[in-house]
Amino acid sequence: MTLNKHKLDGISQIAAKTLPAQEFDALLINAGYTKIGKAPAKGKRIKTWWSHSTFRRIEAIYSPDETTAITAYHVP
Repeated sequence: MTLNKHKLDGISQIAAKTLPAQEFDALLINAGYTKIGKAPAKGKRIKTWWSHSTFRRIEAIYSPDETTAITAYHVP
C-alpha cells in the first residue's frame, strides 16, 4: 500500500497509503486525467491507465473488487 510514496503530476501529495477508489478517481478527473484502459494485475488486482494532455501518464493499481486505490505512479 504505497499511494503516499509517489508524487503525481497535477495532484497534491497524497498522505494516505490507500484511498477509496471513488475519491482517488475524483482527484485524477478533477486534475484533467481520463481513464484510458484497465487490465488484470498481479495478485488479482486491477491495473488502470490514466492519460492527460500535458502531464505524464499514470498507472494505478486497485484492489480486486476495484473499491480501493492501492498505488499509482507515472509510466513512460
